[in-house]
Amino acid sequence: MREIKVKDIIEICNATLVCGNEQEIVKNLKKDTREIQKGDTYVGIQGENFNGSMFFEKAIENGAKICILDDIEIKKEIIEKYKDIAIIKVKDTIEAMQKLAKVKRESYDIPVIGITGSVGKTSTKDIIASVMSKKYNTLKTAGNYNNHIGLPLTILSLENQTAAVIEMGMNHKGEIANLTKIARPTMSVITNIRNVTYRRLRIKRKHIKSKT
Repeated sequence: MREIKVKDIIEICNATLVCGNEQEIVKNLKKDTREIQKGDTYVGIQGENFNGSMFFEKAIENGAKICILDDIEIKKEIIEKYKDIAIIKVKDTIEAMQKLAKVKRESYDIPVIGITGSVGKTSTKDIIASVMSKKYNTLKTAGNYNNHIGLPLTILSLENQTAAVIEMGMNHKGEIANLTKIARPTMSVITNIRNVTYRRLRIKRKHIKSKT
């Protein structure tokens, strides 16, 4: 499934089509309304202090043709106003992105290098991607988009690439395992493994000692 359509989201994510054409092709997923350009797909992410789904109208004004939203209330007059825009409701937008990314990754039989470690992930990713680009049309993780949101967005940006270099980070136990299930690396690189908890304790003790 190299092209994901609205109807695929409905099927894979048990989603509801509020309005719009289910044949629309999902392209250029963005989670920030300020980055939306004409024809992009907006994904409303639930943050700590706000729900991105509530800003879908701003995304549409900026050119979004598809909006993937949490199950928020949308008034009938708003639906009528944007009836030509594909608005889709899912139970959880992050979970939906992960499901879609997993399905899309499975449709690509290409080398995928997964990179993780306590430090040095981004620089290692950039070096490996630079080398691989000599032979392959290579997709790489943008910036440090290496978490449960950024990694699916990276995978979903796959188009005509023939290789990918994917950075994977973590802030809780089990996160790398979950990211690996989505990215399905054919080769893995671990830069190093550091006992972060022990290191933080040392820094904290040093800080307390310096105060006294």
